[in-house]
Amino acid sequence: MLIELPLDSKDAETARLVPMDDAKAWGLITFDAGEIRTIDFFDTREEIDEFVDYAIVARQGEPIWPMMEENIFVLVAREGADIDEVIEGFKFKELHEASF
Repeated sequence: MLIELPLDSKDAETARLVPMDDAKAWGLITFDAGEIRTIDFFDTREEIDEFVDYAIVARQGEPIWPMMEENIFVLVAREGADIDEVIEGFKFKELHEASF
């Protein structure tokens, strides 16, 4: 399964979830059997050309309509969370569905 998220950097160890407009990078996480398998980084969301299953954003009210048009299920995590915190929330179903 593929999960995309807007981040403040391309450093997997220090990157934090930020609002989409503030993203300096987009992370594409391959998540399988409850674990992160790989993390690829892109400068823009448009560079991701694979079918994404989930997007995780930092706030309710983000401009998520393009993701919804692509049939991507959008969830909300805490702004400023690191990648591991976001994925833990995803894994344990602690994230909420995004709305416009």
